[in-house]
Amino acid sequence: MRRAWSLLTAAALAAAGFLAAGPPAAAADADLVRNGGFEAGLDGWNCSAGSGAAVTTPVHGGTTALRATPAGQDNARCSQTVTVKPDSAYTLGAWVQGAYVYLGASGTGTTDVSAWTQSPGAWKHLTTTFRTGPSTTSVTVHTHGWYGQPAHVTDDVTLVGPDPGGPGQPRPPAAPTGLTASATSSSSVLLTWTAVAGATSYTVHRDGAAPLPVTSASASVSGLAASTAYTFRVSAANAAGESPQSAPVSVTTSGGGGGGGGLPAHALVGYLHTSFANGSGYVRMADVPASWDVINLAFGEPTSVTSGDIRFRLCPVAECPNVESPAEFKAAVKAKQAAGKKVLISIGGQNGQVQLPTTAARDTFVSSVAAIIDEYGLDGLDIDFEGHSLSLATGDTDFRSPTTPGIVNLISAVKTLKARYGAGFVLTMAPETFFVQLGYQFYGSGPWGGQDPRAGAYLPVIHALRDDLTLLHVQDYNSGPIMGLDNQYHSMGGADFHIAMTDMLLTGFPVAGNTARVFPALRPDQVAIGLPATTNAGNGHTSPAEVTKALNCLTKKTDCGTYQTHGTWPGLRGLMTWSVNWDRFGGWEFSRNFDAYYGRTA
Repeated sequence: MRRAWSLLTAAALAAAGFLAAGPPAAAADADLVRNGGFEAGLDGWNCSAGSGAAVTTPVHGGTTALRATPAGQDNARCSQTVTVKPDSAYTLGAWVQGAYVYLGASGTGTTDVSAWTQSPGAWKHLTTTFRTGPSTTSVTVHTHGWYGQPAHVTDDVTLVGPDPGGPGQPRPPAAPTGLTASATSSSSVLLTWTAVAGATSYTVHRDGAAPLPVTSASASVSGLAASTAYTFRVSAANAAGESPQSAPVSVTTSGGGGGGGGLPAHALVGYLHTSFANGSGYVRMADVPASWDVINLAFGEPTSVTSGDIRFRLCPVAECPNVESPAEFKAAVKAKQAAGKKVLISIGGQNGQVQLPTTAARDTFVSSVAAIIDEYGLDGLDIDFEGHSLSLATGDTDFRSPTTPGIVNLISAVKTLKARYGAGFVLTMAPETFFVQLGYQFYGSGPWGGQDPRAGAYLPVIHALRDDLTLLHVQDYNSGPIMGLDNQYHSMGGADFHIAMTDMLLTGFPVAGNTARVFPALRPDQVAIGLPATTNAGNGHTSPAEVTKALNCLTKKTDCGTYQTHGTWPGLRGLMTWSVNWDRFGGWEFSRNFDAYYGRTA
């Protein structure tokens, strides 16, 4: 009875206008937040590490809301600088869904404030108040989640208080004009625009990429993919806020060269079980079909994990009764090369752990690998370091300048081999997703230690050797779920996984969420997708129909499903598989699907 009376009383008070969430706005008060309902997408907002996106469901009001996803060391902070009036009271509010969602204001000139909600579920209204300092003319309002938490949603952000407009009050600058692109190469472009009166900084915007802040009316944008179209816009800012974005300028990068070269526009890469047998059976080099453009000999392995001494031998007759003689094998290699194929020695594999902790191991690696290449007349090297071959030492946090001896020595060894054999040297790599794409969230043991030191450990090797790299074909199999650039987790076995993982390589990404350390995009001709040929070959087998969908999405932007790529790359080099032997076991289904897709006749 008492509860019923209370509810009726509250309803009556609300009907009479007495029940309010905060103090009533004064006559001159206004809502100063620009695009607080996100009906114009993210216009006016800056989200850290590309963490924010406008979504149509769920929404609190209107048709659009902000969805932001924490990743790695980034808490998905989305902010806007707003012009305010000094020594004035303001009320900040927003509707949110999710756990540990924060709303706050900084730069108030008095006490910065925040409010937060702990529990997920229905929409909750966050609100807080503050007073600006006597000389404060702008504040930054922001919302963010918390580390390790799932995505949260924010809508209808308001900042209500005195309107600072009028003579003598600071205003955000006008939108930049005259944006032009020049000095375009295969991986970079120079942008220039007319300086804006009153602007103290600028931001370059490119769809799908982290905003690039600059202080002058020009910017050199690098890390672009060759033969790819890009669209840029620029905004200006000062203490009062940020301008609208400029009119766009579009540019297409030029075609790039490639380490090794000599490959067809679309290539098929396969590993040949040369030194061992398993349930797939032994395939002689002369019997490898013409579909295969790059044949990686599996495997050269070390005499011990840290020796750097790599040895290679053909499969013993007792294990492989139909193995050819060394002379027959070498003759078959020459025949493949005469037909335009590339034959490489692949180092490592699942069982061949390779670490180069010392310069002595580095030098031994160089001499022993060169001896194999010379003996068999091979075209180059495939690095298939798995397991614990690569890891980052504590404190090694920047992929652009690694300090871990094993990483530094590997880079040096490969550069030495490249210099020895020249421009025709073919260099490929086959890392697992854990060592590459996982670097979007985690890198090494992390800034405070405790993470797996192998996370992202291939990134410094790829980055240092990108100018020498012919092909990177990440193993999109035997993998756990990996977060893509949409900040959603993707699982192996379907087109979606290959689309998301490849998009990361062709777009680039901030390492461990740090927008100051962006791993630049690789050229499309440097990237192939790695898949198992059959269900027997590895976890994550993808059916031919799903492989076709992935290729359609990445090269034509069709069949993409729910994932939105950050570009279209008709120059994507092709596919890699484990293995030639398993494809034969499966009736050549994998290679025949590739040939059919590209209209090739083997």
